[in-house]
Amino acid sequence: MEKVEKLEKVTVKFAGDSGDGVQIMGDQFGNVTAVVGNDFATLPDFPAEIRAPQGTTYGVSSYQIQFAAYDVYTPGDNPDVLVAFNPAALKVNLSSLKPGGAIVVNEDEFTDQNLKKAGFSTNPLEDNTLTPYQVYKIPITKLTLESLKDTAIGHRDKLRCKNFLALGIISWLFSRPLEPIINFLNKRFSSKPEILEANLSALKAGYNICDTMEIFPVHYQIPPARLEPGIYRNINGALATAYGLIVASHKSGLPLIYSGYPITPASEVLHILSALKHHGAIAIQTEDEIAAITMAIGASYAGALGVTGTSGPGLALKIESLNLAVMTELPLVVFDYQRSGISTGMPTKTEQGDLLFALYGRPSDSHIIILAPSSPSDCFWISIEAVRLATKYMTPVLVLSEQFLVHSSEPWKLPELDDIPPI
Repeated sequence: MEKVEKLEKVTVKFAGDSGDGVQIMGDQFGNVTAVVGNDFATLPDFPAEIRAPQGTTYGVSSYQIQFAAYDVYTPGDNPDVLVAFNPAALKVNLSSLKPGGAIVVNEDEFTDQNLKKAGFSTNPLEDNTLTPYQVYKIPITKLTLESLKDTAIGHRDKLRCKNFLALGIISWLFSRPLEPIINFLNKRFSSKPEILEANLSALKAGYNICDTMEIFPVHYQIPPARLEPGIYRNINGALATAYGLIVASHKSGLPLIYSGYPITPASEVLHILSALKHHGAIAIQTEDEIAAITMAIGASYAGALGVTGTSGPGLALKIESLNLAVMTELPLVVFDYQRSGISTGMPTKTEQGDLLFALYGRPSDSHIIILAPSSPSDCFWISIEAVRLATKYMTPVLVLSEQFLVHSSEPWKLPELDDIPPI
């Protein structure tokens, strides 16, 4: 008989190579968590390289989620469970795991070559390194290939399904339903039926082997959080910002023109708005940072809602034009999606280091309004407030967001548009 244990909160971290599908795995686990009614917060983390060398510690991608039966405000500090796809993922994240925590590890990847890449002199699955933890060694790669032996896709495509097999395992462990993930896969791969069938098979196989192989002695249930009645959806800061700007455009009666130059992590908002042109958003990619802000100023001068976004290095380039908007008393909204480090820094890491520069980084008597969102969903409301203040006082407004808020997600109660006052 299955043993079920109830918990009030859990923090889980998925980690592997940047090509292991860790981010989509975390996203879907978050979506399921929203469906069952838990509150949660997430922390995606990935290397700066587009495709870092496989098996290396600096190529590890991770996704952390804390979910609970009560309000959650952070993604947690120390995970209760670490899902490690290879030795490098274990090496990078082991120190953050709680004492006595659980490690679900893909033992197939602990080869001599991968251990050497990760800097292990011995196999931590065989020595005493992991004695303080609960270790569940699962041949995830082997099980994935076995579950897909009758499918028509190639070997490489089969290997790419291992993230959904692992997601099935973790879904069983925390009593998550598979239906929301299945719905996602049906939509995502509707034009690729063979890939769809393979991912569905891997997901269900991961869930079912927990029963047949009795991998875990217990699985867990986390009661739903006591959330306000309403309709909720999972949202990250980038999407909330884009939605807030579109609502502000409609509430102010001004057409939205968002101009930006590609820079991490600001680019995601530009991409989202370009896909929302049916809602009246005009997103323009410019040739440089100065062109982006001067185009937004020109849009404002012509009677539109001029908005631009950047990160720290780009904000430095925009200062002279920001002064122009101050001097000409034009409404302008500038988003600074802060990232770590000076100059170009570390584009995929977060930081809140631009406050002094935002306050005092302009010559003479050049005052602007500065706002900062407190959570991913608050990005929606701050975007609306930024537009309200900019248009009311005819001045630039600088919004200090950050990489963490852009990519992390949480449940968001959909507001009634009629309850949002006009601008």
